[in-house]
Amino acid sequence: MTRITVDVNDEWLDAAREELGTGTKVATINAALEIFAERRRAREALEAFDEVEMDFEGSSASFGYGGGRDLSRLDEEARTRKAV
Repeated sequence: MTRITVDVNDEWLDAAREELGTGTKVATINAALEIFAERRRAREALEAFDEVEMDFEGSSASFGYGGGRDLSRLDEEARTRKAV
């Protein structure tokens, strides 16, 4: 772990603490950094999927035991969902 001294906007920190439900400044900053790291990993995973052709046709009939989920809109929904 790296120890740093940094000036932080108190309003933003309080708003982030309230949103994240964290109890300390350190926990709030670490939680916010973790969220951004997760977003990056998710973006990289989606970019990897862009490199292969995906065919979901017939997915509702072939998933699981005797049918299952319709995955035909999965790609579209993942790309249009508002980022958290």
